[in-house]
Amino acid sequence: MLLLRPGAREGIDSIRGTVERVTFRSEDSGYAVLRVLPAGGAEPVTVVGNVGAAQVGEELSLRGRWVRNPRFGPQFEVETYRSVVPATLAGLQRYLGSGLIRGIGKELARRIVATFGEETLAVLEERPERLAEVEGLGPKRVERVREAWREQRVVQEAMIFLQSHGISPLLAHRIWKRYRDETIEVLHHDPYRLAHDIQGIGFKTADRIAARLGLPPDAPARAEAGLLHALSRSSDDGHVWVPREELLERAERELEVPRGPAERALDALLLSRRVAGEPPPPAVPAPGVNWVPAELAPASLAACERGIAESLADLLAAPAAGPAIDVDRALAWYESQASLRLAERQREAVARALTEKVLVITGGPGTGKTTLLRGALAILGRKRLRLALAAPTGRAAKRLSEATGLPAQTIHRLLGFDPRGGGFERRRGSPLQADVVVIDEASMLDVVLAHHLLAAIPPEARLILVGDVDQLPSVGPGNVLGDVIESGRVPVVRLTEVFRQAAASRIVAGAHRIRRGEAPQSAPDKGGDFYFLEEEPERVTERIVRLVAEDVPRRLGVDPVRDIQVLCPMNRGRAGSQELNEALQARLNPNGLEAVSGWKRLRVGDRVMQVANDYDRDVYNGDLGRIAAAREAQGDVVVDFDGRLVAYGAADLDELMLAYACSIHKAQGSEYPVVIVPLVPSHWGMLARNLLYTAVTRGRRLVLLVGSRRALWRAVRNDRPTLRRTKLVERIRAAVRSPAPA
Repeated sequence: MLLLRPGAREGIDSIRGTVERVTFRSEDSGYAVLRVLPAGGAEPVTVVGNVGAAQVGEELSLRGRWVRNPRFGPQFEVETYRSVVPATLAGLQRYLGSGLIRGIGKELARRIVATFGEETLAVLEERPERLAEVEGLGPKRVERVREAWREQRVVQEAMIFLQSHGISPLLAHRIWKRYRDETIEVLHHDPYRLAHDIQGIGFKTADRIAARLGLPPDAPARAEAGLLHALSRSSDDGHVWVPREELLERAERELEVPRGPAERALDALLLSRRVAGEPPPPAVPAPGVNWVPAELAPASLAACERGIAESLADLLAAPAAGPAIDVDRALAWYESQASLRLAERQREAVARALTEKVLVITGGPGTGKTTLLRGALAILGRKRLRLALAAPTGRAAKRLSEATGLPAQTIHRLLGFDPRGGGFERRRGSPLQADVVVIDEASMLDVVLAHHLLAAIPPEARLILVGDVDQLPSVGPGNVLGDVIESGRVPVVRLTEVFRQAAASRIVAGAHRIRRGEAPQSAPDKGGDFYFLEEEPERVTERIVRLVAEDVPRRLGVDPVRDIQVLCPMNRGRAGSQELNEALQARLNPNGLEAVSGWKRLRVGDRVMQVANDYDRDVYNGDLGRIAAAREAQGDVVVDFDGRLVAYGAADLDELMLAYACSIHKAQGSEYPVVIVPLVPSHWGMLARNLLYTAVTRGRRLVLLVGSRRALWRAVRNDRPTLRRTKLVERIRAAVRSPAPA
């Protein structure tokens, strides 16, 4: 509800006043809650938003809108602001003594104003050496005050500059944190750097800023930034390479970068090696012969593909660390220790894991991947080989540890990611201290992470990649597991037999039927673990809310928030994750203490998901938690991630989303006691076999498909592979000449 002051237009208003109190401030995000006394006003008002380093006594000119907080009443929500020099000597004294300038306290501020009067600001700006005239201010302290004043003025100038060019206080604060004293210079020189350096700023935002700064539409810098953005968009779709014509057409159609400037910009990007080019087939042109690239890729991704191929070649060529293993004797020992009898195919797979330098193990649910992996690791550990187990996500690493009884961690932690420097401690030249490296959920590896991982593995180590190649490919660019298998240069164990105990599960049976292009079958009785529940599309959301809140908890005794996950083919639209999250939050957690950021409302007790890698907080895309605490006035929250509490400021809430429901892509590498999947015709474009297969294989105790039979059949029959344009297969074949043994 907007509370408009007289004369305000469309909810926009402005106030000018003095900061009386700083109730809350996040140094990381710049979000603050202030009590401001308006000019001529009798009572202070509450001001919220990204108001930088505002201090008590500082006078601000604020533009924004009045809103009503359900608990705290009227608040002024800031859109833009600027600091105003106080007009009176008393105001100036309070301003200088507010703590705004390091080294000037209340008493020193009084003496400075008493010494210079109305000339105080002119002295600080133009003749700071005169501060030596102030009683008790020695040369060293004069220098500290001069430097602190200069720093504060640089901040103010940068904030005024940014906001005058249409940049919100939130983004202005992020830009200032990134560039500091160089902020204005960077924006004048290359405003498109913002799209690469600042989270939340894309090409279009940077383009608007560039236009405000007077950069012409046909500027070479704009064309280069537009092409890099188009390449980045293609990478977001999973591709490494883009046909040249497609890239130029996309830049012209979506970004209004004309063909001529785009072609010249492309030449410049190729010359500067920010973009890599691939010649047209069939032959590589001779040295010195000019050629026009047929396909293009960000240079970093092309380098990652080459690095993966070279690392695999090094691993396959080097002898393995450790003693030779008598495979038959080792298998007999393991069967005796574990009190089990391995199937013939499992024995063959374990034997290969003991003898191959690099091995891929792939298969669907119930095919024994975990059993053979436990056996291989038990034998390798018995030989005193150093084992390193990891997975792309924290939840997948936890599952790997539970399955093997050995410690496992995320790949980022295994490699020692440095959030400050942005690199990895473990790399070529400083490799992992391991003789055997096992990576689970390898279908989630994109080309960037795979490159860094393989570069960090010493040549003498063994590498075992475990994953289900029939699942969705990685969220990031590339199709690493599929390409490694397709190359034919790396040994592969394909597990297809479903073992008796797993075959009794309708979830397992349904997943394999989907993989074969057959409709899954519901369990014949109420005690089963897999069902298709037909429902009218317009009632699917209502039905799922009832299942989550009432039916499933009553039947299985599970916690509806902790144990049930709704997995959606799409985020938007009918029965999408956004609609379902709103409906489930309203039903399961209607009255929790709330933190609000824009349209987002997070309540204590809500299930939430991290949606971006945050290396400073050590939380990663896809991590699930629950809101443990919230402060409504400040808009910040604390999230419990499996017992680890992580704080978020109001400006950081865009890293979190409600997760009663999430996309199937976000669920990769995770398992849940109960999975519910909406299937409606409006999801048509996304419905595909590997998508549904991935969703079904996430459930352990119960899987429910809810919706239209027509939509179900669409998903089962649509087996068009997710074609990703990569060159990893060719790179591996060129680097590793000998085919893998059968």
